Amino acid sequence: PTSAALSARPGAMEPSGPATMGSNQPGQNEDVVVHPLVLLSAADHYRRVLKDAKNRRVVGVLLGTRERGTVDVTNSFAVPFEEDPRNPAVWFLDHNYLESMYWMFKKVNTRENIVGFYSTGPKVKENDLAISDLLRRVSKTDPIFVVIDVRPDVEGLPLNAYYVSSEIDPETKTVTRVLRHMPCSVGAQEAEEVGVEPLLRDVNDKSKEGTLASAVRAKVEALGALAGKLTEVRDYLQLVLDGSLTANNQIMYNLQDIFNLLPQMNDDLASQFLVKSNDTYLVLYLGALVRSVLALHNLVLNKISYVDEDRDDGAEAPTAAAAAGAKKSEEKKDDEGGAGGGDGAPAEGASEEKGGAAEQTGDGEGKPSGSS
Repeated sequence: PTSAALSARPGAMEPSGPATMGSNQPGQNEDVVVHPLVLLSAADHYRRVLKDAKNRRVVGVLLGTRERGTVDVTNSFAVPFEEDPRNPAVWFLDHNYLESMYWMFKKVNTRENIVGFYSTGPKVKENDLAISDLLRRVSKTDPIFVVIDVRPDVEGLPLNAYYVSSEIDPETKTVTRVLRHMPCSVGAQEAEEVGVEPLLRDVNDKSKEGTLASAVRAKVEALGALAGKLTEVRDYLQLVLDGSLTANNQIMYNLQDIFNLLPQMNDDLASQFLVKSNDTYLVLYLGALVRSVLALHNLVLNKISYVDEDRDDGAEAPTAAAAAGAKKSEEKKDDEGGAGGGDGAPAEGASEEKGGAAEQTGDGEGKPSGSS
C-alpha cells in the first residue's frame, strides 16, 4: 500500500519511518494553535451540510499567521467538497470558489493567509495529500492539515494536526509525501474568551451540579481520553506485528520511555496505595461529618432565636393592652367631669331668673297699695 493509504488506516499513529528529506521542513518544528472561532465554524459547517450523514465529511480552509514556530489559526471558511466514499481517488473541490473567498477575506484582514485546511474526518484519508498539493499551489507554502472531530460523544481534545513530510523510501529510493503529527492546542484571545464563555455556560451548566459532581465528570472524561490513546497505541503495535506497518523508531522510543516511567506495582506498593487512599477518604468523610454537624447546630440556634423572639412579642402584647385600657378610662373620666359642669350653669341661671320674677311681682303689688 502507498504511504497515504497507510496513514489512512484506522489506528495508525504515524506512517513508517524512512529517511526524511531535509531537517527543517515546514511544520516539523511548529506548534498549531486553533482558536475557538474555527471550531465553531467547522461544527456549523458540518451541521448545515451533513447533519444526518455519518460516513461523510466536510472540508474548509484555515486562515492565520505563521510566526516563531507557531501556526496561529484564527479564521476559516467552508469550501464545496465532494468525494466518492467507495473510491477515495474520486473527489472534487471548487478551487475557483476557494480563491475568490480567500481574496475577499484578504480585503478584510491582510495579515491572514492560507495556512492549511481542515476536515471533519474523523480519520485521515488518502486524498488528503492531493488536497494539500492543491492548497500549496494556491498559498505558495506547505499547508497544515487539521482533523476536527465534531461528534458529540468525543472526549478530550477533538483536534489532530498534521504536516506533509517528504521522505525517501530506503528500498525503492523514491520520494513519497506522508502526513506526520504536529503538537496542537486550543488558544483564544481576551475578546474571544468573552464571546465563548456564554456558549460554554449554556452547554455545560455547572451551577446545577456540585463540586464533587464536576470533579467526577472531569476524571471520567480524562480516563476516557486516556483509554482512547491506549487503544490507538495497541492498534498501532498490532499493525506492526502483523507486518502491515513498518516500525517507527521514534514511536518505539517514546513507548519505551512511557513504560520505564510506570511504577513497579508489587504487593508493598499496592498496600501503600490502599493506605493512602483510605487516609484520604477518611479525611473527606470526617470533613463531611463536621460540616453536617455544624449545619444542624446552626439550624437549632436559628430555631431557638425564633422562639425567643415570639416569647418577647407575647410578653409585650398585654402591657400594651393595659396601657391602652388605662388611657381609655382616663379619657372617659375627663368626659364625665366636663358633662357635670355644663349641667350646673343652667340651674344657676334659672334661679336668678326666678328671683327677678319675684322682685317684679313685689313691685307690681306695691303700686296699687300706694295708690290706695
